[in-house]
Amino acid sequence: MAVDTSTVAGVVAGRNPLVYSASTPYTIFLFQAVFIILLAYIIHYPLKKLQQPRVIAEVITGILLGPSVMGRIPHFTEKCFPPTSIPGLTLFANIGIILFLFIIGLEVDITFIKKNFRAAITVGLINMAVPFALGCAIAKGIYDQYRENDPTQPEIKFTTYMVFIAVAMCITAFPVLARILTELNLIGDRVGTIVLAAGITNDLTGWILLALAVTLANSSKGINTLYILLLTVAWFLLLCYPIRMAMKFLLRKFTNDLTSGEPSQISMMFIIVTVFISAFYTDIIGVHPIFGAFMVGVIVPRDNGYVIRITEKLEDLVHVVLIPLYFALSGLNVNLGLLNHGIDWAYTIGLIALAMVGKIFGGFISAKMNRLLWRESLAVGVLMSCKGIVEIVVLTVGLNAGIISRRVYSMFIVMALITTFATTPLALWVYPVSYREKRDRFIKGEISWDGKPIESSATSDSIHLLDEVDDDDSRAFGKYDIEELKSYKVSKIVLLLKRIDTISYMMTFIKSFSAVDTDIKAVHLREFTSRTSHLLEASSSQFYEDNQESPVNESEYNNSYSILSIIRAFSEMLGITCSSKSILTTSKNQVLSINDQISESSDLLISSIKLNQLSSESDDYNLYKRLFQQCKSNMGLLIINEPSNKLKSIKESKEVKGGVSFVQGEDSTFRSIIDLTTVNLVLTHDNFLTSSDLLSIQLTHQLVNDNSALKQVNIFIKTSGSSSPSSDKFESAIKKLLLEQSQNINLSITYIKQSTNYRNEILKINPNVANEIFIIVNNNTREHQFATNYSDLLFDHDVDELINISLVESFHVLVVKAALE
Repeated sequence: MAVDTSTVAGVVAGRNPLVYSASTPYTIFLFQAVFIILLAYIIHYPLKKLQQPRVIAEVITGILLGPSVMGRIPHFTEKCFPPTSIPGLTLFANIGIILFLFIIGLEVDITFIKKNFRAAITVGLINMAVPFALGCAIAKGIYDQYRENDPTQPEIKFTTYMVFIAVAMCITAFPVLARILTELNLIGDRVGTIVLAAGITNDLTGWILLALAVTLANSSKGINTLYILLLTVAWFLLLCYPIRMAMKFLLRKFTNDLTSGEPSQISMMFIIVTVFISAFYTDIIGVHPIFGAFMVGVIVPRDNGYVIRITEKLEDLVHVVLIPLYFALSGLNVNLGLLNHGIDWAYTIGLIALAMVGKIFGGFISAKMNRLLWRESLAVGVLMSCKGIVEIVVLTVGLNAGIISRRVYSMFIVMALITTFATTPLALWVYPVSYREKRDRFIKGEISWDGKPIESSATSDSIHLLDEVDDDDSRAFGKYDIEELKSYKVSKIVLLLKRIDTISYMMTFIKSFSAVDTDIKAVHLREFTSRTSHLLEASSSQFYEDNQESPVNESEYNNSYSILSIIRAFSEMLGITCSSKSILTTSKNQVLSINDQISESSDLLISSIKLNQLSSESDDYNLYKRLFQQCKSNMGLLIINEPSNKLKSIKESKEVKGGVSFVQGEDSTFRSIIDLTTVNLVLTHDNFLTSSDLLSIQLTHQLVNDNSALKQVNIFIKTSGSSSPSSDKFESAIKKLLLEQSQNINLSITYIKQSTNYRNEILKINPNVANEIFIIVNNNTREHQFATNYSDLLFDHDVDELINISLVESFHVLVVKAALE
């Protein structure tokens, strides 16, 4: 036999890589895969700005590549997607959907359903029953119009057709739904809890009904249908009991997987082989292979976040490569050109209306049964109307099983895309953040439902820094006694942890600032992505926190999360009560997630960052800018300056003053911790005190009381004149406040004219400020009405000026702002 040299030599010998060859089918497959994946990402980019799930872009990609759009270009389909190449593309796509349904099975948490049984059953089933009934009604018209009148379609009973149409109408896409809940910061909300429980129940019920529809379609006799159902139930029972118990026994006996939460290679092999065996079994008995994969996902042990680690190992290949191929193939089967009659679009619009009305009404009624408010109930219905990924899978299964035609398939795909696209904007409109905040304050008894404050006679152990203030949020010294600050105490500190490289500085500050009775809550922010593993963690962590059980992956908290581990160990050494939490959140929801961790406005939120990392283009810059505007509690941002060469030479010739130093690396680069033997306070005005000024003075007072190493306090007051009428009174009050319990403290109060050299005046009082800390208020917030020069920058002019000086003198700056009610 002659050898085709062009196939061997490739394009150099004149081979056309887009011509399908049975000996090298992977060549055109690689081209098709790259084409589909890149086009899907390009389409998803603008849709992502609208908070739309990736599945919409992937299906639109298929529609664009199919006969509806690019297929109309002459020779496009026969060159790029020739019919002979589709089986290879289909093979990879179906392997992807099998693994994807296995991952969906991993998302089904039966324990979560048990804990929220009432909501899961009532909302989950009623929300399915209403659109199911509507689907049965419209199925009659669709069957008569597109099935009985189409002789090219295989014969199928109306009951089978009706069940499938009804399932397609009542299904909810749990994976997309959970991602929308996370995007909207609703995972911890009671609406989110109900929707999650109902979504899992909806998913389970929907897959069972779909399996029934496929079974009815694949069996020609009633007795065969019974046999298929019995074989399916028997296989599920076999998986749930002997195979599940054997899996747990093997994992505990021969591996350390369930303890570490990390699946070994042999465990992954065993689980994936089980998935393929189960998929093979359900396929040969007449049920789609995806059901076998789904059932294995449900039975995998969930100890110590084991399913999260399995998902992490699979999801990139599945979601980045295989799933886009599947949904693009689904889109290729869509031919909008077939919808060329008015009746086609009438049914399409009818499907969209019934799907939305049925799901929203069913969710609304069932949520009201669970005593939710009107808007909350409506939000449940809107969220449960999401179709997305699962709907596309259901429709594709129905098309491949011969239940529906390509025309009906195209109509349902349009319905699925529109209902999925509408879910997020409708949910934001029905259930905005402002309403959620109002509801929370109403439930706490802070306001009446019409928004009027409710006065409370209850007292708190921690006195608020914010009493009634004048309209300009300020008080003259003559109207306020600074001595009252001695009764104030920051009893809870919330540490916002972003980076590990500043943790030693923050720990040193907290050690000197916090007393034994101070509680610390460490919050580690992580960016939520579209990864299913992140979704699993985000959706389950709230459940475990609410039920005071172990976290979803305890080993991560003890080992992987080094930042939280260090804070906890440090707190234990000091005898300070510390709790910690790792939060997955999207960039736009970071402030909301942080505010959720604040219990009282009198708490103090502290974060730290190196100055060279605080560029205006960084995500941290935007986060801190929003926090200064929206934080519910008092806030402090510790800006760290790495010691300069000048400081290094000084320290080499002089003993480090009160600091802790160490040498790192072969070049002996000097680093040091904050020197808290001296504290410097900067007040940017001399004729009134803002709430934030009172906070800065109170923090200084608490440092004096809690830090036995503190010897010197320097207060710098910027003044517009030569002196202030209230200077003497202020000095007397501040001395009484700071020196009353600490006689060994040296106190210096210096007035600096606005026009003088700021840096020189500071150095006159303290020539060596390197490594010390300066406390200053950030007045660059819209709430401060006296800040007439407000700009959309992170700090005001005074803070920027001090930070610029710190670059030269290598001291650290704590920028503070008090909570505003």
